[in-house]
Amino acid sequence: MTRPYAPGYRIPTDLLLKAYASGVFPMAESASDPDVFWVRPEMRGVIPLDAFHVPKSLKKVIRHGLFDIRTDTDFAGVIDACAEERDERQSTWINAPIREAYIELFRLGHCHSVEAWREGRLVGGLYGVKLGRAFFGESMFSRETDASKVCLAHLVERLRGRGFVLLDTQFTTEHLKRFGAVDVPRAKYEKLLEEALKGDARFSP
Repeated sequence: MTRPYAPGYRIPTDLLLKAYASGVFPMAESASDPDVFWVRPEMRGVIPLDAFHVPKSLKKVIRHGLFDIRTDTDFAGVIDACAEERDERQSTWINAPIREAYIELFRLGHCHSVEAWREGRLVGGLYGVKLGRAFFGESMFSRETDASKVCLAHLVERLRGRGFVLLDTQFTTEHLKRFGAVDVPRAKYEKLLEEALKGDARFSP
């Protein structure tokens, strides 16, 4: 289900946090479209933290330490890379109002990035919103093979070790299903979200 939002309007951060707390998130048709709409899916994608699956080939990449994994060192760089057009994706849902809102959420401590660096270059990453004991994954990108996958594995390890109970992926894809992502009906998701909003977990020290 979607609802329209005022064209080119700034998204207030308090409204954005309330939306996440009620199971709603914003999207845009494309980067050039100034409109933003709210989405509340009938089926919601989540990765159960206790059922996260790391493929054998990825375990090998992680062991070799090919990437320097960092958090929150270049949030703007991550969201801009997620919005880039690529061969497999010619458009993006990250427009100017969304970019501005999430950068402000990052400044306020509600958004975080996990980044893969190699030889001083940002080559992969992901970002999302932290609320209570929930982490809402927004988008990821790779400029080198496996870079975003390693970031996802690092994210799950961090969430597991810091008291998080919900990793929201919004939707499932075949790519995310390889890691254990599943679809849950809205009613079940809202119960998971309600429980995750009780108490607090720290993403950063």
